[in-house]
Amino acid sequence: MSQHAHTAAANAGNQTKTAEKHARDNAEDLHDEGHNHGSYTSYITGFVLSVILTAIPFWLVMHGTLDKNWTVFIVMAAAVVQIVVHMVFFLHMNAKSEAGWSLMALFFTLIIVVIVLAGSLWVMFHLNANMMPGMEMDGQGPVTSNPVPGGDAEQQSQ
Repeated sequence: MSQHAHTAAANAGNQTKTAEKHARDNAEDLHDEGHNHGSYTSYITGFVLSVILTAIPFWLVMHGTLDKNWTVFIVMAAAVVQIVVHMVFFLHMNAKSEAGWSLMALFFTLIIVVIVLAGSLWVMFHLNANMMPGMEMDGQGPVTSNPVPGGDAEQQSQ
């Protein structure tokens, strides 16, 4: 091999090693900027909290131990808390990462969740009140009314 070819090959090898070292240094820098990539413990904690926040509302609905209004409130509260748990433990959103943009995303998500939950409840309540006027919500069945005052229509026709 000529001297020129040998020097070019050595320079190419040095450039590759330099590029690899530079990439390694940049990767280490990304981890030092406050990015939390989670640990095994944080994932397990998030999973356990998610299971608990799913099991409690499921148990309340299946067993009916509380008043219906309290059950609805607890199910909705558990849903909101579960969203926050997922954002913190699985999406790693906190005030430090990405210069606070994650925290703003959390606030935006909470606002959207409140709007969706409140709107859904409002729509369901009004649909029930307007579309099912003869139905009672306490489980006693439909309320019947006689169309003709004083008795059945059959009795009136006889």
